Amino acid sequence: MEFLPEKIAQYIEKHTEIEPSVLEQLSRETWQKVLIPRMLSGHLQGRVLSLFSKMISPKNILEIGTYTGYSAICLAEGLTNKGELHTIDINEELKTIQDKYFEKSRMRNQIFQHVGDAIEIIPSFNKSWDLVFIDADKHNYINYYNLVISKVRSGGIIIFDNVLWSGKVAEKINQQDIDTQTLDELNKLLTADERVENVLFPVRDGLMVVRKKSN
Repeated sequence: MEFLPEKIAQYIEKHTEIEPSVLEQLSRETWQKVLIPRMLSGHLQGRVLSLFSKMISPKNILEIGTYTGYSAICLAEGLTNKGELHTIDINEELKTIQDKYFEKSRMRNQIFQHVGDAIEIIPSFNKSWDLVFIDADKHNYINYYNLVISKVRSGGIIIFDNVLWSGKVAEKINQQDIDTQTLDELNKLLTADERVENVLFPVRDGLMVVRKKSN
């Protein structure tokens, strides 16, 4: 769902930093060859993720939901020289296209892929996260938050994608719609959680940006 008029959306992209060539190629191939290509972060959201990452110069990034690797490359642009991005996806079939563009991005050595159930993989990391990006199965968003919040450093950032869910969170929610119900509960939880401060940005399908307060 597009929340802005097409002319405004076009104007915004025109006046946002140009999409790097490797990401333009990845976007094109994703739309040509992969199911549900709208899951791609895309130009505007990608530049937003890149900018947040560059602002905090993270040493350790965790991404939950790799898809074809677009957002991972954007986030990795802000890594310190010896920084690492660990990205998790349950779909092993997408690894070939991820590998191709991680190589092209020249950040191959800083991006580490993990295939499997994120609920099981996350506890295996012994790291303090500076930045976490969550864009996987929506019904597990609260579970992911509970798994990572204690491992995020003070001042660290967690970003959730799709928190507006095509506007469904602002409508009367069908109790059988678990994804929408979970996203609404997450938005309320984050707003009430005294450990963090948060802003919900109406970028594409909604980006919830959360900063962990000092202990």
